[in-house]
Formats: sequence, C-alpha cells, structure tokens
Amino acid sequence: MSDQAIKNPVFRQGWLRVLLFGVAFGILALLIAIPAVLIIALGMPLDKLKEQTLSSLSELLTTQWLWLMVLVELAISVISVGIFRLWIDRRSLGSLGWSPDGILNEAVTGLFMGPALLGITALLMMASGHLEWVDIIWDPSSLFVSLGLMAIIAFSEELVFRGYVLGNLMTSFRNKWVALVISAVLFALFHFANPGLHTLAFANLFLAGLLLGINYIYTRNLWFSFFFHLSWNFFQGPILGFRVSGLALPSLLVAEPKGDLFITGGDFGLEGSILNTAVSVIALCVLTVVFEKKYSQGEMSLKA
Repeated sequence: MSDQAIKNPVFRQGWLRVLLFGVAFGILALLIAIPAVLIIALGMPLDKLKEQTLSSLSELLTTQWLWLMVLVELAISVISVGIFRLWIDRRSLGSLGWSPDGILNEAVTGLFMGPALLGITALLMMASGHLEWVDIIWDPSSLFVSLGLMAIIAFSEELVFRGYVLGNLMTSFRNKWVALVISAVLFALFHFANPGLHTLAFANLFLAGLLLGINYIYTRNLWFSFFFHLSWNFFQGPILGFRVSGLALPSLLVAEPKGDLFITGGDFGLEGSILNTAVSVIALCVLTVVFEKKYSQGEMSLKA
C-alpha cells in the first residue's frame, strides 16, 4: 500500500508522536526487557532492581551478555518503530528512509566517513604521543562476529533516532536544525548507561548524533547514516582496538592509549577524546556546507 493511500496519522503533531514513542520504548526497555535480562543473566532479586538497574546494565554491556543486550535492543527497536509507524503514523516502513534511490552514493559516502574521521583522530593521538599499537591479532571469525554486532547496533539505532525520531520531529519544526539537535540530544541520552561515560564523551555522542543525522535532514534517506554508524563503530573497535562507547571488543590492532585522559578518552574510548571533538566539529561544518550546496535545491520537494 502506498503512503498516498494511507490515512492521516492518529496524532497530527510529530513531536507528540515522538514523545509517545519514547514512553512506549522506555516501558518496553526499562520496565520489561532490561529487568527480565537482569534477572535471567545476573540473577538479580526484584527488590534490588530499582537501586542497581543502571550499574547492572553497564555491567551487562561489558560481559558475555552483550550479544543478548544487542538483540534485545534490536527487538525493541523493530517492534516499537513498526507499531508506531504503521498504526500511529499510518505510513509505510519504507518511508522511514529505506528508499533504494541514491543508495549507492549515500552508502559509499557513509562507509567512507567512519574510517576517515577515526583514522585522522587516531593519527593525531599517535602523533601527540598518546597512542601506541603494540600487537596485531588476526582472527577472521572474531572480526566477522564483531561486524555482525556492529551492523545490528547501527540498524537499531538509526531506525529509531534518525528514521523515526528525527523524521517525525522534522514534520513539527519548520527549522530542520532544531529537529536535528533534539534527536542528537536523545541519541546521547540513550547511551547514558554505557560504561566509562563522562561529560566530554557525552558531548561527543551529541556531536555524533548531529553527524549521523546531517544527511537525513536533506535526503530523508537512512543509508548514509547506517553505513556511517556501522563503519565508525567497526573501524573504531574491531579494527583500531579502541573501546566502542565504553564497550571492549576483540580487535585486529591492540591499542595502548597512554597519558592525559582528556586526550585518550579514558575508559570510554576514542569517542571520549577532545581530539574526537575537534575532528567531529570540523567534519560537521564541512558536511553542512557540502550537503547544503548539493541538496538545498530539492529540499522543498523532499518536505512535500
């Protein structure tokens, strides 16, 4: 069924649909799925859930239960987005941004961005004497498993934060930048329980949300952000050997950050470094100029 044949959304305001979606997502995650995982995985008594939920969630993300948490995130994302898109927005799932139009250009650009930005950041860290790679571990099966893990994370989070949240916010705010900023804040807050999170890391997650959404506000296409997210996480962790938003993964290169935590990012990894902040801000400015020139002509037609 085409979107033209689907009725108007149940709630006209996009921001209200996002708010209700957030409530539903939170109920599924915080009140049902995560407590169930904590009880099953850690054997946590019900009376301790309220006091230790966040700390225990961080613990799960650093253990063998990471795969289970990622699959739970995928299930919650697909179920909640599917229900809200079809029955509240009353639009097709494809309209979230999975159009095949321009897929090759968008995917290749996004795939290139992750290694480019992280490679520059890592080289700056190494040049400043804060990084040394001490070993190479070639394990194809481990890399393949990590790639699958990163793909699931990228798909789940792009489906939610760019496809559903940002897409709906753009129908409520005449200024697309307001919608982008709000979605980036929500994206950063979503990672609040990640191990090793600190103030600078949170700011960098916000910048990452802006970078991942910058293409979407012009194209309404998720291919750029999905491949950007995937390549960013995979290159950062399984290839370069850094923690991925605080998560330690098997890697090809064994990285040994040293010195000032302001530079190395501490336990959160490269995303907690001031070097990452600088590179992200420059990249955001460059992408804004490029996309503004490339897509501004057709922006009005995309809003239709």
